[in-house]
Amino acid sequence: MFESFDYSTLQHYWFAIDALLAAFLVFLLFVQGGQMLIYKIGKTEMEQSMIVNTIGRKWELTFTVLVTFGGAFFASFPLFYSTSFGGAYWVWMIILFSFILQAVSYEFRSKPNNFLGKKTYDTFLFINGLIATLFLGTAVATFFTGSPFHLNGMNHSFWDNSYRGLGLALNFTRYDTYINLSLGLAVFFLSRVLANMYFLNSIDDNNIGKRARISMMKNAIPFVFFFLFFLINVLLIKGYALNPTTKVISLESFKYWHNLVDMPIVFILLVLGVLMVLMSIARVYFKFDKCKERGIWLGGIGTILVVFSLVLMAGFNDTAFYPSYTNLQSSLTIYNSSSSEYTLVAMSYVSIMIPFVLAYVWYVWKSINNKKIDADEMNGGTHAY
Repeated sequence: MFESFDYSTLQHYWFAIDALLAAFLVFLLFVQGGQMLIYKIGKTEMEQSMIVNTIGRKWELTFTVLVTFGGAFFASFPLFYSTSFGGAYWVWMIILFSFILQAVSYEFRSKPNNFLGKKTYDTFLFINGLIATLFLGTAVATFFTGSPFHLNGMNHSFWDNSYRGLGLALNFTRYDTYINLSLGLAVFFLSRVLANMYFLNSIDDNNIGKRARISMMKNAIPFVFFFLFFLINVLLIKGYALNPTTKVISLESFKYWHNLVDMPIVFILLVLGVLMVLMSIARVYFKFDKCKERGIWLGGIGTILVVFSLVLMAGFNDTAFYPSYTNLQSSLTIYNSSSSEYTLVAMSYVSIMIPFVLAYVWYVWKSINNKKIDADEMNGGTHAY
């Protein structure tokens, strides 16, 4: 079946799959958002225990999707993987180390004779939440603003500064840095918004519910501000356009706005996703019907649609999805950074299993959340974290 697809179709197909995995990853960062709210929402040890246990049941999903996303991008677009991970390695190493802290914390937080104490591991969880959301959001923003690297004739990448990726968030002499940080902060606050929605959906405690609803709105306001700042700037800046005939990359005014206009389905998905996220916030805060408990679903699906459409906007329609602002012709597109046609065909057959994996994730999610966590369950000694 996939042998009948031309090379370009396979490249677009796999970029779309990678975009979908990125979208699910951003949604699942609500776990990281929840880790930053343990002491904000939980005022007693029992409340904190309920919060840790409800997000602890989902942390493996976030880690699994992160690894799957990295593996899929490595297999389908290896030049991007080697350029980004090989050049901006400080950013990626810090992110990965924070996830190691997360895994260790959930494993040892409640172990007997824990000499570090719960608060130490809770601090590790907070660090993971802060770094993962802020750095991942900032890294995705570079799909639009670019990075300082160049390639030689053998496709070996070289970073053009000594910051190794940290400059993308710390070089305040470039306006691009503010755009990068705006998306990082948008993901940071969005993860906290979704975490509060998840608490309402999974914890049976009135005090936690009241605090979560107020906290959701406090985080929703800066989220909307930073996301709009990012989106407006991206639609107005010059983008990295690929000439399909000459393969020359050049700067094009309003490139990403043109991408949305040229791809109306992506435009519709973006608008629909934004509306769903905003609607979920309003319905939870104003407690329409029982929607305060179901906001995670509407907001989660909206988040997936927004991130999916943004990534497609960055790579489809003859656009460099990993541009270089120091050497335009070194910018990476889906055409010059992908695996061979044979590899993409073989991988495409494996991708048939993705719907079954997603169905399994949904089944496990429903099984775990079949009953809300409450104080009785915590006192029963059945919790693991």
